[in-house]
Amino acid sequence: MSPLNASRPSSITFLLLGIPGLEHLHVWIGIPFCSMYVVAVMGNVTILAVVRAERSLHEPMFLFLCMLSVTDLVLSTSTLPRMLSLFWLGARDIAFEACLAQMFFIHSFTTMESGFFLAMAIDRYVAICDPLRHATVLTHSRITIMGAFVVCRGVAFFSPHPILLRQLPYCRTRIIAHTYCEFMAVVKLACIDTGATTHYSLSVASIIGSCDAILIAVSYVFILHSVFRLPSREASFKALGTCGSHVCVILVFYSTAGFSIFTHRFGKNVPAHVHIFVANIYLLVPPFLNPIVYGVRTKKIREHVLKVLRVKAA
Repeated sequence: MSPLNASRPSSITFLLLGIPGLEHLHVWIGIPFCSMYVVAVMGNVTILAVVRAERSLHEPMFLFLCMLSVTDLVLSTSTLPRMLSLFWLGARDIAFEACLAQMFFIHSFTTMESGFFLAMAIDRYVAICDPLRHATVLTHSRITIMGAFVVCRGVAFFSPHPILLRQLPYCRTRIIAHTYCEFMAVVKLACIDTGATTHYSLSVASIIGSCDAILIAVSYVFILHSVFRLPSREASFKALGTCGSHVCVILVFYSTAGFSIFTHRFGKNVPAHVHIFVANIYLLVPPFLNPIVYGVRTKKIREHVLKVLRVKAA
């Protein structure tokens, strides 16, 4: 096969395959995916609007929740509309520059999501384990610094991805066996050895993800230790209920992300449709669950939304 013009990679158009082996189910798969996207957008926009309107919610937990909501909106919007056009309209073509942009948003904002989960775990740790110092430890300036660090980390570590891919010559098939422009799926189309590039991507994702997950686990161990020492059993159950729902969302995120990363490294025998379906869950389910777990189950947000609905109904 003749090489594609490596000196002008922007002229390349890739073809997204979707979920290999499940093409006949694309229309039906798109229905729950679209439903999750609608809930994710409405839920995260509602959280942002409520926190912005209610000054009593300008606390560390809710400020971190807003950062997470913005991340979820960008992450889901960078993937779902394009994915649905593939499932429902058969629009497989994606320009090289659009592919690189989507890849950057997916990987950098996924890293930010992980960072904000860690920031929220730190907030819960301070609030439960050292409540008297919560306001002095997590000041607005420190929250801003933590948020800026998470954003800069995501941008800094994953900006090289599109730059590296622009330098590669592409001489194999233009078909990306995926529903979106995932880094490893695109790099496999290059006609030179990409071992160093692949190693960099997997190493960065593994190190950042594992460090965040370990720190979150450690924080929740201390949280649980403090919860079980509370004198009131009712207070203990209430704290456990809150922590339990948070842990469920975090487990979904890290288990599916870990599955995707380790499948690239070791899972040569994992069926392609299983790997790609899990990779979609890893991007779509957290933005869908976060507003429900962190929003609906948070009393202050729930009460404010109900108050607004009553005023409008009256």
